[in-house]
Amino acid sequence: MQTTNVLQTAVRGRWAVATMFFVNGFLTGSWAPQIPVFLERLAISKFTLGVLILVFGLGALTFMPLSGYLMSRNGSRTVVRGFGAVAVFGLLLVALAPNVVLAAPAMFLFGGLIGGMDVAMNANAVAVERRLSKAVMSSSHGFWSLGGFAGGGLGGITIQAFGHVAHAALVTAAALVLFLAAARHLIAEAKPAIHEHHRFTLPRTATVYLVGLMALLSMIPEGAILDWAALHLQQELGADLATAGLAFAFFSAAMSVMRFAGDSVRNRFGAVTTLRVSSLIAAGGMLVAALSPWPWLAIAAFAFCGLGIANMVPIAFSAGGNQPGMASGTGMSVVTTMGYSGILIAPSAIGFAAEHIGFSPIFMALAGFLVIVCLMANLAHTADFAPQPAE
Repeated sequence: MQTTNVLQTAVRGRWAVATMFFVNGFLTGSWAPQIPVFLERLAISKFTLGVLILVFGLGALTFMPLSGYLMSRNGSRTVVRGFGAVAVFGLLLVALAPNVVLAAPAMFLFGGLIGGMDVAMNANAVAVERRLSKAVMSSSHGFWSLGGFAGGGLGGITIQAFGHVAHAALVTAAALVLFLAAARHLIAEAKPAIHEHHRFTLPRTATVYLVGLMALLSMIPEGAILDWAALHLQQELGADLATAGLAFAFFSAAMSVMRFAGDSVRNRFGAVTTLRVSSLIAAGGMLVAALSPWPWLAIAAFAFCGLGIANMVPIAFSAGGNQPGMASGTGMSVVTTMGYSGILIAPSAIGFAAEHIGFSPIFMALAGFLVIVCLMANLAHTADFAPQPAE
């Protein structure tokens, strides 16, 4: 009977953390349709908008290590609840900012809360994996993608019908309801992390930084496709705007589908094999996209690349959260901070390079990054786990 209760608690915890991923993605996705209104109502230039979006990213990168430190003292469940309870109001805060002076700190705080919640919910997903002794990380990220799709898809319609403040208020209300329904079912780590150090110090184990490098090399191509694939199809392959926009849409769709299948694949073949094959699939797709003379072949290649990239970051995150002798939150904060820094830094660097050499050589280089992940795949063996007792 006790074993049954423990399993039921773990299953509820699995769906609770999936809901947290959905909420985080929903808040992030709901920001995208707010951007045109944000630009117009503050009467700012695209350059200023870019700076404010960078501030959002800097907030995330600032709060991610803080989230790891807080988890080393309080565990992931408490930190998810803490960040999530405030993060649900982040978009509303940005929507209410009347000028750039107030918008900048609102963006920093919104990004920080989303980033801090992100690290903690990934660490909690690792705790669920340990409790259930099976992978749930890929499908958890699939729920994030679903949340992002829901937020982005419904946002424009809602803003057009009711205005940007009403939209932000509705998003806040929906996110708050989902958060409150799931928060009480989150599970705690089997071994409380409070026994870890209470001083903020960086891990001294080199392996966790190498896993972070794998996450970085996996996320740079994802960010590159998000920001530059459409422009590549337009400027270098002669595609029209409607066709060019399909590059990321097909990539994202393929990635979402594969993330829901990824846990079963990883449970069957193991993290190392899954990561190795996934990285080669992604590299092949990226290379074909780089060399393709036809837009539709490039779109298909980007989608194929999405099938590979889908499970690379979740596996890296699981590996980071399962480093021997290290609190799950500490390893997770290092890997997520390094990984997400690629999405923050890469777009501007790629844009600068593309002005001089074009996008095709850049995508070829990114295929090389993915091959490097394949060569480093053995580092992901910690993503596989042994059964652990309940708390």
